[in-house]
Amino acid sequence: MIRIVIADDHAIVREGLKRIVSAAGDMELVAEAADGTEVMQRVRELSFDVLMLDLSMPGRSGMELIKLVHAEKPKLRILVLSMHQELQYAVRAIKSGASGYLTKESAPALLEQAIRKLAGGGAFISAEVAEQLALGAMPGSKTLPHEHLSNREFEVFRLLVAGVSVTDIAARLKLSVKTVSSHKANLTQKMGLHNQSELIRYALKHGLTDAL
Repeated sequence: MIRIVIADDHAIVREGLKRIVSAAGDMELVAEAADGTEVMQRVRELSFDVLMLDLSMPGRSGMELIKLVHAEKPKLRILVLSMHQELQYAVRAIKSGASGYLTKESAPALLEQAIRKLAGGGAFISAEVAEQLALGAMPGSKTLPHEHLSNREFEVFRLLVAGVSVTDIAARLKLSVKTVSSHKANLTQKMGLHNQSELIRYALKHGLTDAL
């Protein structure tokens, strides 16, 4: 049996994932987690094969949480389930330690396939993500400005583009307003952009504007 932990802060999403797991004859739900703190508790206390992880949860989340889980249990397979469709999120997740990436719009059969692939020691990513990872590993490869942002700076960038204020970003990410302001200053400098309008135009141009 493939032992699974489901991590998502939405009870309805967890319930749907639980039904998919229970319907598969070779999978077993070990536990659930609703935030980053619970994820780390499950990782430290339980033995299981695959962590199905939402990127956006209260507390520690996203790439930071992937890195923490990977550092704690390097052999644990992490399958990211995200609402974000952009390649940039998938590439960052894989580089942070995930073994697979699926959008929440994926069919249940594809989810089952991904879980089995990861449990067998493989990876599950799209051809486009694999290509981006390969291109990024090539000497002298050209990268776009947003690819030079840290994971936290990229997260702040996406929220700014979505129209979220610095104060609200701080509350959402559980950071100080001063820290978020520093991230904003750093990312605009790295990208060579100067105001909100330029950030939005850049995001539209490079397909970084799907719903948060």
